[in-house]
Amino acid sequence: MTQKTSFIRGSGAYLPTRILTNEDLSKMVDTSDEWIRERTGIQQRHIAADDEVTSDLAAAAARDALKNAGISAEQVDLIVVATTTPDQTFPATATAVQAKLGIQGGAAFDVQAVCSGFLFALATADSMLKQGLFKTALVIGAETFTRILDWSDRGTCVLFGDGSGAVVLQADNGTKGEGVIAHHIRTDGTKNDLLYVDGGVSSTGTIGKVRMQGNQVFKHAVTNISSAIQHVLNDTGHTVEDIDWFVPHQANQRILNGVARKMGLDESKVVSTVALHGNTSAASIPLALHTAVSDGRIKSGDLVLSEAMGGGFSWGASLFRL
Repeated sequence: MTQKTSFIRGSGAYLPTRILTNEDLSKMVDTSDEWIRERTGIQQRHIAADDEVTSDLAAAAARDALKNAGISAEQVDLIVVATTTPDQTFPATATAVQAKLGIQGGAAFDVQAVCSGFLFALATADSMLKQGLFKTALVIGAETFTRILDWSDRGTCVLFGDGSGAVVLQADNGTKGEGVIAHHIRTDGTKNDLLYVDGGVSSTGTIGKVRMQGNQVFKHAVTNISSAIQHVLNDTGHTVEDIDWFVPHQANQRILNGVARKMGLDESKVVSTVALHGNTSAASIPLALHTAVSDGRIKSGDLVLSEAMGGGFSWGASLFRL
């Protein structure tokens, strides 16, 4: 059987209506707009409504992606949702999305790799489509991350927001260098204590809150991400100069700048949405991708490089041509 190629047919996004600015945060915790901007580049973030759950955000982004791809929900036979903030312990949030989209048949499941989740989900769906297990997939990153924040901890609560992004992947015949080209994903479980949630089903029986040693995370982020990017470039025979657009995980503007500088990436090719969205964890890459596609920066045929690092530690990079 000839191996297929996965193509990104369309992207979509959803951001909750409520916006929390740095000025708003300064009234809740000991911080300021200047302090947050200087250290993170973030100006505001979106907050899910009380009656919104992660699958609501995911389904909205999925509908947008399907519309932009010109593909009906009935054609979808695989849904992979990357999330750290599921609706319930089980079943998977992807099954709720499947039901909300009216999709029957196929498979739906979640992937948990925190901020790297979308790349892990993309690699998973890409592999399944290439092997012929499915034909059309929705790959979604969705988070209600603010539900696990300690709003008294200014080191974490200023960073994160809620949102969702999605892409439609479809298997088809293709040649080398088309569609989704390569991935490099890794984890290092010995670094769990640097970025984690202090609760869980089998440990405390509670949801818990995010805890992070920011300086240590920053140090590892630039090194690990740069390594993953170099692996993908080496594996595909591409160079940094070949990249049309760099769509990184939107963690912190300083990390984005650090990686671009270390890799020699032209800053004009870096898509940054962190100022308006904050860190939306698994949703940040598809949100940034959709933003740049929608405003006309990223066009059909462009070579796009994405990267991320999250708790676990998990990290990775993906290369694809739209």
